[in-house]
Amino acid sequence: MTPGHYSIAMLAKPLCLASAVVVLFFGAAEAYSNNAADGTSATAVRYSRVSQQTDKTEAAPSAHFPSFESVNSAEYTGGTLPEGLSALTLKLQIILDEVGMSPGVIDGVNGRNVSKAVAGVEVLMGQPVDGELDEEVWSRLPHDTPILVEYEITADDVAGPFIPEVPSDYSEMAKLEQLSYTGPLEMFGERFHMDTDLLRSLNPDADFNRTGTHIIVAGANQYAVTTSVASLIADKTNAQLRGYDAKGKLVVAYPATIGSAELPSPSGTHYIKAVAENAAYYYNPDVNFKQGENTEKLTIPPGPNNPIGTTWIDLTEPTYGIHGTPEPSKIDKTHSHGCVRLTNWDVQELAKLVKKGVPVVFQ
Repeated sequence: MTPGHYSIAMLAKPLCLASAVVVLFFGAAEAYSNNAADGTSATAVRYSRVSQQTDKTEAAPSAHFPSFESVNSAEYTGGTLPEGLSALTLKLQIILDEVGMSPGVIDGVNGRNVSKAVAGVEVLMGQPVDGELDEEVWSRLPHDTPILVEYEITADDVAGPFIPEVPSDYSEMAKLEQLSYTGPLEMFGERFHMDTDLLRSLNPDADFNRTGTHIIVAGANQYAVTTSVASLIADKTNAQLRGYDAKGKLVVAYPATIGSAELPSPSGTHYIKAVAENAAYYYNPDVNFKQGENTEKLTIPPGPNNPIGTTWIDLTEPTYGIHGTPEPSKIDKTHSHGCVRLTNWDVQELAKLVKKGVPVVFQ
């Protein structure tokens, strides 16, 4: 599966209801985000309502697991999304991911990150923003994109390199050549933007370590946003990073972990200084924080299980950046050391959309 590009042409297919989305993605949204660069856009004000209404704990998965067919055929018929794991929420998460409004890790469970992604779509469509799915939003989302699809495991997939486990201590991490995945299951989870428990449940009899195995995965990674991001807002209240194009129109929105009470993120406007993919992490307890008993500087090798994930977007504010995580399911559920933390796949996408000098407004 080679990722395609998310574009006006892709959404404007004649047989797709997404044609209505196209106009609003690149037109009507301007009314809600025309001052994004200075952090004073109406978008930020409207998003504030979402956090008050949808700040809830993710529900536990349901005992009844949805089937491949029930997910692909799921339709919204009104009301609130089901509690716990549901076919409809799983389908919605995949569609939201495909249009650039990331729900974070795809797990089929309704919660705060889904609500924030729905709010992003509402902004794009010029609809009142409450983060709740309704018939109007559902009808204007694209419905001809892949939802659950079949994938055949290749020899390259199972070749590794993998590591048996990820050390928790930084000094032990520093001894490794690379902080690789722990196996194909974890790798497929990140590749297809999925929770590994969901991946297992969709494929209860699959051998993820065997070439030729056919597995069911989310089709979210088949599309990628390609519109350049000219400014970013790191919204601390809503735990979300939003990117806007040169005209101030919303392009992408990612759930994020932004700082903590002990190590808060910076305030005001800072700028992207550099982008490093497959980045090493340079631990310095004198400048950042002390991890365990580690009092010396350490170089933590690159890899998806590096503490900063796969990618580091450096900011002009010293020691701060936007980066990935080895634990995507914890985005917006834990704290960071002051930086903006995204899933690895979201920060990898963002790294291709930004360049040096792009402003990042912390608010």
